[in-house]
Amino acid sequence: MTQNQTAYIQIHIAVILFGFTAILGDLIQLPAVVLVWWRVLITSVSLLFFIQFGKSLIQIPKKQIRTYIIIGILIGLHWICFYGAIKLSNASIALVCMSTTSLFTSLIEPIFFRTKVNKLELILAASVIPGMLLIVNNINTTYINGVWVGLAAALLAAIFSSLNKVNIKGADPYSISFIELSSAWMMITLLLGIMWIFGYQADTFLPPNTSDWVYLIILALLCTTLAQVLTLKSLHHLSAFAVNLVINLEPVYGILMAIFILNDHKELSPLFYLGGGIILLSVMLHPYLHKKFNTTTI
Repeated sequence: MTQNQTAYIQIHIAVILFGFTAILGDLIQLPAVVLVWWRVLITSVSLLFFIQFGKSLIQIPKKQIRTYIIIGILIGLHWICFYGAIKLSNASIALVCMSTTSLFTSLIEPIFFRTKVNKLELILAASVIPGMLLIVNNINTTYINGVWVGLAAALLAAIFSSLNKVNIKGADPYSISFIELSSAWMMITLLLGIMWIFGYQADTFLPPNTSDWVYLIILALLCTTLAQVLTLKSLHHLSAFAVNLVINLEPVYGILMAIFILNDHKELSPLFYLGGGIILLSVMLHPYLHKKFNTTTI
């Protein structure tokens, strides 16, 4: 097997693991904020092994560390919204909302990189609207809040992804991941403390049973740490374009798993999947068309 073939297998495994996070979010019986608290804690601890227990952080400028801390806070808020969307609706709806991330990014990136807006990306972003209308008009009204929270998660993902792209050269990927995720953990800890002061108490803080502990460990170590390592390894042999193309399959893998594992299709109409299909088609066409018509800007 060639290095490229191995890299393709690695990135597909990583994307399947990323897609599985929504399934685990549905299965784990914890409030969204508490679930994310555990996820970032376990993942941050596991990343200590990749950064020589903090030795690699010494050489990073303090200004750059502050930037990563801000990005980490955005990541924490993104995950709270993502798992909140799952708890308010279901995994399939949250994943369809998250599939709009790359299109949000196409509109946000010009702001960070001070470039012109690409006409093609603007058209693709607009093509998401019919799909979202089909989804909103063909789901149970009790799921609507989940849609809005899911879109907020996608928007936050677009913002922190763009910020990461601007600051990726400031340190090695493992150090960046550790700073960001540990910052997310500290932010959520502070948030839980403030919520407790104002009278909010989570139904449960510790995973209620053994299966929840197992799901949490899988979520943190396999779907976060391992998936990140596999993605980084694949980038050594594949182009960013090829990797991003596979990453666009994440909602497809996730929705298929939600159908077979969670039986989400019993809660959703065919028109929901038509709307989701329109969005996914826009997302999957994006890298091909962007590569071909990359010079078209306004």
